[in-house]
Amino acid sequence: MATDPLPPGQIHTRGWPVLHAGSVPRDLAPPTWTLRVHGEVEHSATLDFADLLRLPQKEEVCDIHCVTSWSKVGMRWSGVPFAALAERVRPTPRARFVIMECEQGFTTSLPLAALRDDDVLLAHSADGAPLSSEHGGPVRMLVPKRYFYKSAKWLRGLRFVTDDEPGFWEVRGYSNIADPWRETRYDVDDKRLIYKMRKDALFRPVRPGTSE
Repeated sequence: MATDPLPPGQIHTRGWPVLHAGSVPRDLAPPTWTLRVHGEVEHSATLDFADLLRLPQKEEVCDIHCVTSWSKVGMRWSGVPFAALAERVRPTPRARFVIMECEQGFTTSLPLAALRDDDVLLAHSADGAPLSSEHGGPVRMLVPKRYFYKSAKWLRGLRFVTDDEPGFWEVRGYSNIADPWRETRYDVDDKRLIYKMRKDALFRPVRPGTSE
């Protein structure tokens, strides 16, 4: 559900800014996309986009909160509930965390219990349109209760593990908790380092009238 007011330190944006490190993978598309689900599960699986669409679908209206302080409210997302996929692959009792594996070697992680919340999706559409490459399409995670870098773009794998592994942003000083309501943005106190982390990310605001 959409929230009001915003978390501390956040400001409202009408557009949808594009923020990422590295280039946008242009060769990902529904006909060639696959997702590998593996690790501490009883039934490993590799799904293509058609398989994903055959799983239970859900629409979720929620706000998203970027660690760089912007929030976009009332977005309408469509995708597969993570809980439905987990039910299909059946995590073992040893599974405590899930590593989200993405294009270009990007990873992030969250506790399995957090991903089982009913608002977590493997999202393929936003506000009635398929996700663009800039916004992580064809499939990205949606984890509304965490800063948006935990909603990993260009999702290609879900690896269920016993022990957590710091991801791309986390080893660079970003919080592994990423709770916007507690404002857990960074695990470092050096403001110069925080500024450098922000500067190193590519930021391109959305132009009015575009579909991004």
